[in-house]
Formats: sequence, C-alpha cells, structure tokens
Amino acid sequence: MSQPVTLQRSDRIATITLNRPDTRNALSGDVVDGLVDALASCEEDTAISCIILTGAGKSFSSGGNLNEISDMTAKDAMSPVEIENWYTTGIQKIPQKMNEITVPVIAAVNGHAIGAGCDLTTMADMRIAAEDAIFAESFLRVGLIPGDGGAWFLPRVIGFARASEMLFTAEGISAKKALEWGLVSQVVTNENLLSAAQALAERVVAQPPTALRKGKALMRATQNMSLDDSLQMAATLQGVLQQLSDHQEAITAIMEKRKPAFQGH
Repeated sequence: MSQPVTLQRSDRIATITLNRPDTRNALSGDVVDGLVDALASCEEDTAISCIILTGAGKSFSSGGNLNEISDMTAKDAMSPVEIENWYTTGIQKIPQKMNEITVPVIAAVNGHAIGAGCDLTTMADMRIAAEDAIFAESFLRVGLIPGDGGAWFLPRVIGFARASEMLFTAEGISAKKALEWGLVSQVVTNENLLSAAQALAERVVAQPPTALRKGKALMRATQNMSLDDSLQMAATLQGVLQQLSDHQEAITAIMEKRKPAFQGH
C-alpha cells in the first residue's frame, strides 16, 4: 500500500500530500500520524521555509473516517472516556502540531474539504482553492460537533457569524463564496491550483528564513495575548533578529538595488 502521506522537498518549499484518494483522503489514523510526522519533519528542517498542503486525487479531504468513528460505539463499545482519549491522542494531534510549527503553511484545496477536512484548511496560514472546491462544516449531519479544533480555528478565519452559519446549517459553500467570506485568498482553475500555490510559496521563501519563522510565531501567539504581552514578545524577537546578518543583508540589498542573498542567520 502507498504511503498515507507523502513529503517532497524542493528549493526551501515542502509539499505534503494526503495520499488516500480511494477514501477521498479521509483522516484515518495512519493519515493523521503521517501528516503530524511530515509537519514535524518540516519544522525540524531549517532549509524549509514554506509548506504546501494538498490532497491526492479529486478531494482535499473528506474529513474523519466514518467507518472508524462508527466502530467506536457500534463495534468496539467504547466508553465516553475512551472516545475522549481517542480524540485527544488521535486527530487532535493535527491542530496541536499545525498551531505550534513556525513554517508558514499554504493549503491548496482541491475538490471537497468536508468536516475535519474543512477544519484542516483553517489551520493553515494561507488558503488557495480550485474552482471546484467545496467547504463544509458538516459535523451536525452525523450528529457530532467539530472534535478537531474547528470551533476554535474557523471563527478566527471568517468570523463568528459566518462560522456559525456553516456549522449550524451543515451546508457546503463554493469556492466563490469562500473567497467572498475570506476563507481563501485566491480561486484558480483546477489545473492551475498547484502552480498558484507554488508561486505564492516562492514569494514566501524569498524572505529571510529566521525572521519568517519568528514572524509566524508572533502572529500565532498574539491571537491569545493582550496588546502589552504582544508588544513585549515583538520587542524580544526584534532584539534577536536585529543581531542577525540577514537583517543587514536585507538593508544592504535594498540600498544597492539588488536581490538579497539570505543565509538563515
């Protein structure tokens, strides 16, 4: 059987692909583990400055594996405590890892992004959708709620009212509406999805590597900070970054009207 998640590296850009097209890239246990491992590998690799996350086949991700979820009670007779543990030690590893890594992530969304698949897109820093993309916070259709962090991420991306509409109606929205609501920043033709994501990633990796990662860390951390704490964190990080050679190289390159050559230090 092929790997559930693949990882390719090229010129400071890593491409992580959910690779179970036969299940529309459902987030079964092996896919969860493969994705978390790939994210961790990219975080540890200082040569990586941007990640493109996408799905193999015709869908980004159909969300949780319904067979696994059904088996918890119908077959395995799991208790509420056991089910709770299944979430905290399973699929919830994805939002934890996505929120802690400092490498910027672009979700290149092809086809359906349903339930936990929709939530996965919101955990990325940037999102590009193909014209055929459909986003649905569809948990209530199967009598469940977002168990993967979607209730935390989605309102931060599109606002509380629109996130509530998506959750409470369980209806999908088109790529066009996703663009109108700010869920994605671009909608492109299906055939141009990965090239558009690659072009955006190349703009990202043109920045100083250390400052880029620190900038993401600041953006993520300040979502749950007071202004004073955010300012203090920014000042501390500036004290580090202004000592790096990349800072001086950036200034020199601007003054000399040339492309900078960053070294990551």
